[in-house]
Amino acid sequence: MNPIRRQRLFLVIFIVVAASLAVGLMTYALRDNINLFYPPSDIAAGEAPPGVRIRAGGMVVDGSVERASDSLFVRFLVTDGEAEVEVHYTGILPDLFAAGEAAVVTGELNKQGIFMASEVLAKHDENYTPPEVADAMNAAHERAQQSADES
Repeated sequence: MNPIRRQRLFLVIFIVVAASLAVGLMTYALRDNINLFYPPSDIAAGEAPPGVRIRAGGMVVDGSVERASDSLFVRFLVTDGEAEVEVHYTGILPDLFAAGEAAVVTGELNKQGIFMASEVLAKHDENYTPPEVADAMNAAHERAQQSADES
C-alpha cells in the first residue's frame, strides 16, 4: 500500500474512533440529565418507565389539591383531558400553582402508578401553557373527537 494512502487511512480511522468516543462520553455524561416528557394518558397506559426520572404535565384537576396540615406534602391530580395521574410532592409549590391551571412535574413514577415529583413548575402567565402540555392536550382532544365520531 502506498505510504500516503496508509497515512490517510490511519487518519480517517483515528477521526472515526475519536468521534465515536466523544459521542459515547457525552451520552454517558448526559444520561442523568435527559428528562423525557410523558402526558398523563401515556402514563396511565403504562408507556412511562417506573423508577426513571421523567417529566409529566397537564392541567391540575379542580378540587384535587390536598395539602397536609403538618408538613409540606401535597397530593393532586394532573390530566390531559383523557386520563389522570396522581402526583405526590413534598416542598413549596410555585406561587402560580392552582387547580385548573397548567403544571409540569419532574420526578419518578413508582410501582403503584403514583408520580413522585421532585419539582413542580407552574405556568408563568394566564396566556401561556408549556408546549409539551399543549401538544399532549391537543392530541388527547383529537383522539376523543375521533372516538366520538366513530360511535
